[in-house]
Amino acid sequence: AIEEEDLDRYASHLHPDFTSFGETDLYLNEGKDYELRAYADYMTRVDGVHTEMHQPSVTVQGDVAWITYYWTDAGTRADGERFTSRGKSTRIFVREDGRWLCIHGHYTLAGS
Repeated sequence: AIEEEDLDRYASHLHPDFTSFGETDLYLNEGKDYELRAYADYMTRVDGVHTEMHQPSVTVQGDVAWITYYWTDAGTRADGERFTSRGKSTRIFVREDGRWLCIHGHYTLAGS
């Protein structure tokens, strides 16, 4: 959804109480609306982003599940400069009304 800049599709996978720690955040980001505003802003500053997930590991315990994985991505900034990053992530999901929704994400940049 993000690579296709489909914010509505991304939103459909987020829990209303979504929280996150971003790659460089000092404090917890709270709320689905905050996440959607942040991604909408991000999409105005980059183009052609492609992200790959590596070594995903999923655990399910009742109505809670989490995935841990590494990522690599690349794209172009608004100034035309290419960028790459890599990191690790944990996302936590809850099952409500038969749907899995992401309620928390934690993203950490990996060192060079």
